[in-house]
Amino acid sequence: MVLNQLKKKAAIEAVKYLESGMVIGLGTGSTTNFALQEISALFKEGSLKNIVGIPSSRQTQSLAEELEIPLTTFDNVSKIDLNIDSADEVDSNLNLIKGGGGALLREKVIAQVSNKNIIIIDENKLSETLGTKWAVPVEIIEYAYRPVSKYIESLGAEVVLRKYPEGGIFKTDQGNMIIDCNFGQIGNLNELNEMLHKQAGIVEHGLFLGIADEVIVGKSTGVDYLRKQ
Repeated sequence: MVLNQLKKKAAIEAVKYLESGMVIGLGTGSTTNFALQEISALFKEGSLKNIVGIPSSRQTQSLAEELEIPLTTFDNVSKIDLNIDSADEVDSNLNLIKGGGGALLREKVIAQVSNKNIIIIDENKLSETLGTKWAVPVEIIEYAYRPVSKYIESLGAEVVLRKYPEGGIFKTDQGNMIIDCNFGQIGNLNELNEMLHKQAGIVEHGLFLGIADEVIVGKSTGVDYLRKQ
């Protein structure tokens, strides 16, 4: 309950940045769900008008439809005014690890076409160095599971194929697999980013470098705002 309160604090602060007429990126995850609830409430009361959202997953789309948030697609818009998303780990330079919910590919597509990216987290997601608390999710095509896993192991990571809690291989909205790659503390983020993009069979990975414009942190003492320098 306490953790949810921290997440909700950050989410409510982020939604204050929204304005009527905006195209909004809608992230995936428990923290972002609080933002969707707040957006829905403001839209229904008329404080936010003429907004449309682009969801980053089927899960988010389903919740947004349930909350009656108007949605659109990239067939109708080419740019997003403001993206609100969460992260699994955030370092002191606002670099992120994302993908714990399995939506990293669509989340990165949305982030790259957004004029501003606001990341909402609870204080437990902060660390000085990425990899301290979270493995790097890597989305791969099933055909390349063995060679990609061996390649990433050669880079020094422990690789685990993601599965559902009840068993069975986890599949993304695109039907791909995710391997969670534990590199430990990552001191060479840019180099690792390039090495992961080089290997055929890797669709996308969960290192989001230089993307966040602002991180809003829900803390027991209030809310902190971390901004790109």
